[in-house]
Amino acid sequence: MRLYWSARSPFVRKVSIVAAETGTEAQIERVAMAIAQPKVNADVLAANPVGKIPVLILDDGLALTDSRVICEYLDTLHDGPRLFPQGTERWAALRWQAMGDGLLEQLLLWRNESLRPDGERSQAFMDGYRTRFLEGFDRLESEAGALTAAPFSIGHIAIGCMLGFTDFRFADLGWREGRPGLADWYAGFAARPSAAANPADPDAA
Repeated sequence: MRLYWSARSPFVRKVSIVAAETGTEAQIERVAMAIAQPKVNADVLAANPVGKIPVLILDDGLALTDSRVICEYLDTLHDGPRLFPQGTERWAALRWQAMGDGLLEQLLLWRNESLRPDGERSQAFMDGYRTRFLEGFDRLESEAGALTAAPFSIGHIAIGCMLGFTDFRFADLGWREGRPGLADWYAGFAARPSAAANPADPDAA
């Protein structure tokens, strides 16, 4: 399998952590792809009409797009505990994945807005992003105990990747302040071998 990949993509990091957790890393060849707004990468576009990475090209040529699809596929290739559990645990895992992915998508939009030239940047958008994130972090703080108690799943990976990207690109948010439960949970996640081997900041590796 071939993974269209960029070291700074938090969604690629999510796939890389799942590959490490499922023991499928050796089956994947990483293919570096340059992705930068507003440019379009023709190779990525040919595989994914949305023009985004990650993309996983299977041996039969089928292209799987979106980290959620790729991660769930990789979770079918091993015999260990499932990152996408069944029963009632599945809905908790998918809910946390949606929360982590949703906040991460908003972080990327916030970063793109912050990089716009002076005079084109919307302060209203910037303020709105900050308000939503502080609310999101508060919600996660209230669920830190449940995160700690639940079996490790795709939800933990999505939230961990979102918090890692926050540290990487938005360190000034200071999200740990007043959120000791979430900070403790994230410290455990960051120390996990799969996460430590795939850092949010590739220059820190």
